[in-house]
Amino acid sequence: MTEPAAVARLALDLTSGLKSGELEDFYRDLHRHPELSFKEHRTADRLARRLRAAGYTVTDGVAGTGVVGVLANGDGPVVWLRGDMDALPVQEATGLDYASAVDGVMHACGHDLHVTWLVGAAEALAAARETWSGTLVVVGQPAEESGGGAGAMVADGLHERFPRPDVLLGQHVAPGLAGFYSHTPGLIMSASDDVDIVVHGVGGHGSRPESTVDPVVTAAYVVTRLQTVVSREIAAKDPAVLTVGMFHAGTKRNIIPAEARLALNLRTQDPVVRERILAAVRRIAEGECAAAGCPRPPGVTVRAGYPNTVNDAALDAEIAAVHRELFGEATVFDFGPAMGSEDFSLLAPPGVPYDYWFVTSTPADVWETAPGEDLAAKIAEVPGNHSPLFAPDPSVLVPGVRTLVSAALSRLGI
Repeated sequence: MTEPAAVARLALDLTSGLKSGELEDFYRDLHRHPELSFKEHRTADRLARRLRAAGYTVTDGVAGTGVVGVLANGDGPVVWLRGDMDALPVQEATGLDYASAVDGVMHACGHDLHVTWLVGAAEALAAARETWSGTLVVVGQPAEESGGGAGAMVADGLHERFPRPDVLLGQHVAPGLAGFYSHTPGLIMSASDDVDIVVHGVGGHGSRPESTVDPVVTAAYVVTRLQTVVSREIAAKDPAVLTVGMFHAGTKRNIIPAEARLALNLRTQDPVVRERILAAVRRIAEGECAAAGCPRPPGVTVRAGYPNTVNDAALDAEIAAVHRELFGEATVFDFGPAMGSEDFSLLAPPGVPYDYWFVTSTPADVWETAPGEDLAAKIAEVPGNHSPLFAPDPSVLVPGVRTLVSAALSRLGI
């Protein structure tokens, strides 16, 4: 393994010519034109054009809108760099002069930054290919937000159609004073499951409730009872979150509907805890429906989403050491596992190590005026991912390219 200091020096040399203004123009353009999951046609086209111009062999249309660029540069390891491309159904409220021009759609999770970082790193490494050997594979992934993008790329032959990686690398923008890099060996992000519940009632006129079985009331009891699962059935040491995100029922004020629908999201870090919560969800839904006299048991459907994201500890330590050399010892820290979830790990073929880290991006003035005395308290107060006010500081554009470049160089032949 090449010494971290040597990797950092080479990364700085390769990125010394980065033009922050050009990167920012590209980033602003992506931010103005966000696209939802599996609809990232314009974004994918921008990425593919830049990769082709840099000398990559590009395959687009992977899983619909995915992009894969391959740069074979002699014998050596195969390194995959991943960036996700999709935006969210959020109405932007930042007031930025480059705010979203698409009504109700926003890059509220920073995937526009991810694509910009990916382009910058791909171009820098291609321009300096005489300094390294191996194969670089750049993956522009669709639909991370909907949970289907990585799996769809794999189903479309990602692992068979392109050089098998020796490592998979990725990063994500996050709230926190701009200029820090969170590395966590092992478990870094949680598993996520979606659960749909259908409560079957007996509909009728609102003036004659005694002739009905009201699914709205029953579903409301289900929602209330579900609040006790994590607080009363799961040990305090086991992180878990259960959220009822949707409650749909009825069409008119004076009609008692025949059914009500609930949509839940579950975050866990332990498979045993996951199964315990899913069993409790089924038990509560069935119990409340039985108590209400529903004509048949509820429908409970579990839709598996994201697995746990578990970094290879040795790989993470190696890349964290390079980032310390690049940016300073105090800039790299371990924030611990997050309850957020990702489908990043699905891109790695079985047995291939991967590493995933965070780049903090909150502007200094926003951070300094946020209430709170410690890191966790301040992070809770500044606009974060999925907020209509999420506005990363463009000052992280060049450093974010350098984190990817240096991480790739740590495993390519140099």
